[in-house]
Amino acid sequence: MPQSEPDFFELLKEARHSAVHLEMRDAYGVGDESEDFDRWVTSGKRDSDPASPYWAPWVSVISETVARGVKVRRARIVSEPVTDYIRWEHAGTVVNIAAGEEIRWLPRRLASGIALPGNDFWLFDEKIVLFNHFTGNGDWAGQELSVDPDVAQLCASAFAAVWDSGIPHDEYKV
Repeated sequence: MPQSEPDFFELLKEARHSAVHLEMRDAYGVGDESEDFDRWVTSGKRDSDPASPYWAPWVSVISETVARGVKVRRARIVSEPVTDYIRWEHAGTVVNIAAGEEIRWLPRRLASGIALPGNDFWLFDEKIVLFNHFTGNGDWAGQELSVDPDVAQLCASAFAAVWDSGIPHDEYKV
């Protein structure tokens, strides 16, 4: 009987020392964010309560992961001036940080010399890559798992280069 591939939460639970995430889009059309994003566009107010129904599941899993000694880092490559989506994302990043993530931002103009994979990804323990696929307008289009050592190395080196050049969240102004 064929086994199914592990999902993101299983991979995060199995991570032993690192989970890194590279985001390279200027906007995402993911449906579960639309209500909070629309509210922010009209009011300027972002849900930044770690205990809210929107954030609590994420905060819980990241807090548990970090408590196990796993370093969770996220880097975002962004065009400048930034889009409304990136401003909204920046406003909510305080919750990611409160949960234990480390976040850096890299202006896209500074990423030209970095070899980047074609898709956003999570890399677990520098061995397992979970690519996130999106349509042209940012809607979710699925995931792809890779355990190819060459692919993992590309993602690890790309993330390291972006991280080293990135600006810590508290210093990056949108």
